[in-house]
Amino acid sequence: MNMMQLSERILVNKDWATVLFVLAIAIIALNKSIFSVRFNEFIKLGYSDKYNKVYKDTNNLLNWFTISMFIIQLISFSFFILLLLSFFNYTKTDNYITYIQIVTFLFVFILSKFLIEKIVGTAIDSESMVDQFNLIKTNYRAFLGFILLPVNIVLYYNSTPIKEVFYVILCIFLLYNVFTYYFLVKTYQKIIIGKLFYFILYLCTLEIAPYYFMYYWVTKN
Repeated sequence: MNMMQLSERILVNKDWATVLFVLAIAIIALNKSIFSVRFNEFIKLGYSDKYNKVYKDTNNLLNWFTISMFIIQLISFSFFILLLLSFFNYTKTDNYITYIQIVTFLFVFILSKFLIEKIVGTAIDSESMVDQFNLIKTNYRAFLGFILLPVNIVLYYNSTPIKEVFYVILCIFLLYNVFTYYFLVKTYQKIIIGKLFYFILYLCTLEIAPYYFMYYWVTKN
C-alpha cells in the first residue's frame, strides 16, 4: 500500500488588508462626493499646480479633506513598505502585526517631523514659509499616496510581484520629491535667498538626514 504523505495547508488571511483597501476607497468616494470641486483640482496635481494656488491658506493643513487624504497616504505608503519588505524577504504580506508597526512608525515619524519643523520655523522667524512648505509637501505626497493605492492593490493580490515595478515606483517617488522641492524653491526663491543659510540647514537636518537615518535603521535591522 502506498503511504500517503499529508502536508499542512497554509491559509493566508488577507481579510484585514481587504478591509483597509475598501476603507480607503470609501474615503476617496466620500471626498469626491462631498468635496467634488476640490477633489477634481486635487487629482490634477500631477500636471498642474492650480490646487496649491487655490488652497494655499495654511489652515488647510487641518481641513477634513487634507486629513482624510493623509489617511489614504498613510494606508498606501504603509502597504507599499510592507510589499517592499516582503519582496526582500524581511516579512510576509499577510503579517498584519508588521503592517501596524509600519503605520505607527510612519505616523510618529511624520508627526514628529512636522512638529520639529514648526519649532525650527518659529526659531528662525520663518514660520509662515515653513507652514507653506508643509502644506505643499502634504498635498503632493497625499496625491502620490492616492495614485499608489491601486498599484498597491494589484501588487498585494499578485502572487508573483514584478521586481521592476518596485524600482520604478521608488524612482518616481524620488523624482516627485525633487519636483516638489523645485516648485517650493521656485515659488519662494526671494524669501529663500534672504535666508539661504537657514534653508540649507533646514534641508540637511529635516529633509535629508531623517530619511537617511530611517534607511540606515531599516537596512541594519
